[in-house]
Amino acid sequence: MKQLFIILPIVVALFTLGLGLYLQPNDFIGCDPTPASQTSGRCAKADAIVVVSGGDTSARTAEGIAVYNKGWAEKLIFSGAAKDTDGPSNAEVMRRQALDAGVPASAILVEDLSVNTQQNATNTQDILKKNQYDTVILVTSGYHQRRAMLEFEKRAEGVLILNRPLLSDKDWSGWWWLTPRGWWLAGGELVKIGAFYAGGTVQ
Repeated sequence: MKQLFIILPIVVALFTLGLGLYLQPNDFIGCDPTPASQTSGRCAKADAIVVVSGGDTSARTAEGIAVYNKGWAEKLIFSGAAKDTDGPSNAEVMRRQALDAGVPASAILVEDLSVNTQQNATNTQDILKKNQYDTVILVTSGYHQRRAMLEFEKRAEGVLILNRPLLSDKDWSGWWWLTPRGWWLAGGELVKIGAFYAGGTVQ
């Protein structure tokens, strides 16, 4: 019995750590704050930064803008339909936030029809093909990064997807496991990832 009380917390801690790492893959660990001088590789400049709406959209947008301002790409792509059908699309709200932050309009592309992650990936693919982008940096909330990556890699044929998760927003942080909300998000993502592998459509 004593061994159980010792082993169980260790198992729970390892599971929690592993789950957090699994959900938020990050291809920029070990890279400098700005792109490396080489012309290819995960630490080199990409063709575009893709930010998908949902959750804390404003924080995701701010992260995409920060990545853009550090010179990681010359284009920002915002993807997401209207949260409120009587108002502007999420992508348009994101575009306005970027403009207010000083990003030139010429650097922004918008995809405003997607209502779920699968559609984000499918509809953004049209932009990537049209502009012949080979490498994109994908920005979303940490808990959502793995599933977004899977959807984009499945549909963005011939495009290298680099993960840049937002590690902290109003819904998610390094302390996610201390809140019911954090476990709800993590558990929900695991279910949706399972549905992805099963070939289903998830929101």
